[in-house]
Amino acid sequence: MTELLRADPALLTGLVFVLSLLIGSFLNVVIHRLPKMMEAEWQAQCAELRGETEADMPRYNLWLPRSACVKCGHSITALENIPLLSWLWLRGRCSSCGTPISARYPLVELLTALLSAAVAWKWGLSMQTLGALILVWMLIALAFIDLDTTLLPDSLTMPLLWLGLLFNLGGHFASLPDAVIGAMAGYGVLWTVYWLFKLVTGKEGMGFGDFKLLAAIGAWLGWQMLPVTLLLSSVVGAAIGVAMILLVKHDRRIPIPFGPYLAGGGLVALFFGADLTQAYLGQI
Repeated sequence: MTELLRADPALLTGLVFVLSLLIGSFLNVVIHRLPKMMEAEWQAQCAELRGETEADMPRYNLWLPRSACVKCGHSITALENIPLLSWLWLRGRCSSCGTPISARYPLVELLTALLSAAVAWKWGLSMQTLGALILVWMLIALAFIDLDTTLLPDSLTMPLLWLGLLFNLGGHFASLPDAVIGAMAGYGVLWTVYWLFKLVTGKEGMGFGDFKLLAAIGAWLGWQMLPVTLLLSSVVGAAIGVAMILLVKHDRRIPIPFGPYLAGGGLVALFFGADLTQAYLGQI
């Protein structure tokens, strides 16, 4: 089987696409539930500090309870939980009460599958594919969590950073020294920007989660990919932020999450960073 997948890139790509639809479905669960789990943990810690005993709550994690309609409580059956197909079959509505189901669920599944298939096509049956898949999946989860909550959970960013260093023990994406410098520089650059902005304006321009996310990207791709990641994320983020303020009257006091742009910049750097850097150096 291994030899067949190695000899037939199209078969490997198709297999990864199908399996990654299931991963995308799980990422939807992570995106929805992890912030709620964090909030419950914070509330429990605050209650403990106040000397209060919280009443026993039903178990709530990534596995329990089963997914259900947020309005009527209808439990999602196995046939209603097939990635992409079930949403289309149900016409985007709960089978019990007809409440619309957000189109973002199938879009996350499709995005995960497409990016994963691109990874398999680029690197084939290799350790690079395994590592790049982990990086892609984690960046998708972090981007959407930050978009929803302006949070970048340590429970995702820190393992992502350490996994990047682990994979680069074998130099799969960068040499280990480049990966270590990438992690340090990724954190340090945004940490410096944060404090300079705070000293000048008295306000916080970004969260510490952004530092950790860029450090993780540096750990995976090496310090050489940080300029590409930062340039793309900053330009796109600034353009969208200005457009939101001018066109949709976004309140300037409400923070715009930077994590999705960092994640997007990291994905571009993963696939095209070396080519973009080489093209730029060729113009000098």
